[in-house]
Amino acid sequence: MTALQWFIFFLIVQIIHGLGTWKLYEKAGRKSWEAFIPVYNSIILMKIINRSTWWTALLFIPIINLIMFIVVWVETLRSFGKNSSKDTLLGVLTLGFYIYYVNYFENVEYIKDRSLVAKTQVGDTISSLLYAIVVATLVHTYVMQPFTIPTSSLEKSLLIGDFLFVSKFHYGARTPKTAVALPMVHDSLLVVKEKSYLSWPQLPSFRLPGVQSIKRNDIVVFNWPVDTVYQFFDRSGRHIDKPVDKRSNYVKRCVGLPGDSFSIKNGDILINNKKLVLPERARPQWSYDVVTDGSSFDAEYILGELQLTDRIVPTGENQFIFSAVTDEAYNKLKQNPAIKSITKRIAPAPESIDKSIFPHNQKWSQDNLGPIYIPEANKTVALNKETLPFYKRLITEYEGNKLEEKGGKIYINDKEATNYTFKQDYYWMMGDNRHNSEDSRYWGFVPFDHVVGKPVFIWWSIDPNVPWSKAIDKIRWDRLFCTVGGNGQPVSYFKYFIIALVAWFAYDFYRRKKAKA
Repeated sequence: MTALQWFIFFLIVQIIHGLGTWKLYEKAGRKSWEAFIPVYNSIILMKIINRSTWWTALLFIPIINLIMFIVVWVETLRSFGKNSSKDTLLGVLTLGFYIYYVNYFENVEYIKDRSLVAKTQVGDTISSLLYAIVVATLVHTYVMQPFTIPTSSLEKSLLIGDFLFVSKFHYGARTPKTAVALPMVHDSLLVVKEKSYLSWPQLPSFRLPGVQSIKRNDIVVFNWPVDTVYQFFDRSGRHIDKPVDKRSNYVKRCVGLPGDSFSIKNGDILINNKKLVLPERARPQWSYDVVTDGSSFDAEYILGELQLTDRIVPTGENQFIFSAVTDEAYNKLKQNPAIKSITKRIAPAPESIDKSIFPHNQKWSQDNLGPIYIPEANKTVALNKETLPFYKRLITEYEGNKLEEKGGKIYINDKEATNYTFKQDYYWMMGDNRHNSEDSRYWGFVPFDHVVGKPVFIWWSIDPNVPWSKAIDKIRWDRLFCTVGGNGQPVSYFKYFIIALVAWFAYDFYRRKKAKA
């Protein structure tokens, strides 16, 4: 929606509110015209329902306001004596239009100093639930969001079955773009597998100030830029064009920053022609061609200690492909007397164009590509037939321009263009599991407005390969309450959490006992 359309929609909402409440404003000792003045009518309404003025701000926060509308409907009815369970349900189920009936057809009296405690169990339950949802949605949207690792692209650093807390404030929380959506639900409902949001209307979104910028090698959660799948794990089903904030959540490592010249040579990442140095916690993995001498090697050792379960594929007599092999595992495999040779699988640059590799018109492979310039905000690039495939989607899809090619020339917004200045920063994201990661090598840059947040904490971790009948073994105890970033090996702070929890309960027991005495 354009700014003018939003303004008109906003005025219509104010008129609907005014027509449905002006008599109630009068009965509360206010002027009828106060029900029609935008924003001011909300401030006055907060006074009428005996709530704090700052509640007005919650009415203008996307997603939160959908819940606050219900709260205000119920509070308005209670302020005029409509306290029964029937009144509460009617107010909610009619989307507030029950207030119209009360306004025009019932002779109600305003209760100035009413109790803010619900007088029925249903009312109390609904109020408590709504307030809890408001607080949780505020935290989920602007502070911290729980997130589950669904794939192995960052394996060893983050494992399938890790449950994270993702900080929204590190890079700056985004305001929602989707105006109508269920709170704390992403793009689909768990049971019915249907959309959890309406694609229209869309709000202008902006990012709040962050406490830090994205650094090289940061692990970042972002919305998959080219996402059109209806369900994340069902790539053969329905497709849908999603709003930015409802595209599938991905987690990768940021290996390329705005302004970098990025390339990959024989599997090595080069930034401005210098090899990228990964942090100690990063453990990149590769696939290897392995040839054995025909004797039976220690399968328990290979599948257990080296954690290569289900990642050994036979390709011929005494020949295998080992995938997701870390450097540590590689060094151990070399020492196995049953292995005659072990060779890293590096995809050379092909002789023909590989359309699966970004930008889909180069003779590049997943292990040999580039150089690629990663766009930086307010920096200009030349536009021609060689550079356009890299940046066309950015100019049109992510920055909202009209681009045409006519007569060998490029036109942006109907004006001939030989260069373009970018409006936002872009990043290059990759997984550590290099041969099992759907990342920027296949679909290109990640715009900053697609960045969700920074994983900071693993609060729970379970091994999906272990059945729940072995619950003790299924829980990865050494990963509970681990930080995601930092130097050195991950350290679990779970025991300290337990000690603090026991200390709190002991203190609370002592305090209550003393108070009772």
